[in-house]
Amino acid sequence: MTTDTEILAPASPFGAADPPPPRLIIPRLQGFYVRMEGVAYALLRAAFGLTIVTHGIPKMLGIPHGSMADPMAGSTNLIGNVLGLPFAPQLAMVVALLETFGGLAVALGLATRLFAPMLAVQMAAICLAIGPTYPWIDRGIEYPIMLGFVALAIAIRGGGPYSLDRRLGVEL
Repeated sequence: MTTDTEILAPASPFGAADPPPPRLIIPRLQGFYVRMEGVAYALLRAAFGLTIVTHGIPKMLGIPHGSMADPMAGSTNLIGNVLGLPFAPQLAMVVALLETFGGLAVALGLATRLFAPMLAVQMAAICLAIGPTYPWIDRGIEYPIMLGFVALAIAIRGGGPYSLDRRLGVEL
């Protein structure tokens, strides 16, 4: 039997009823927030995806990126010598393809729930590989940590209202 409390306050995943949303100090902003939520998410998704693309293109084209004269060699070294994985050159190419085409797909909201979790796993592997030698703030481990959590959030939410996934009507 359902009680009035269960109908008015849906249960949270943690078992307790969710509290009502906070009261806005400026209530007239409610409509703006509602209208812009999908746009803001699309912008976040696009910014994330294009940020990832900027790491893939230099690997694919063999051009310097930041302080790395040869980003593909850097990826190969990280995969083979730091993570100790076999087939480092082939895995580095997979990473370059994922960053280039997967990042672009996420930016467009295409196959979002396929590529975003792959990018989240990649960021976790980067954190694992560089964590011991990449101190907080000094060289920026917060960058792959943040990108990993953004990728995870995008993987869970999907393409959103302004995405090719939504336009095509198909999503994982």
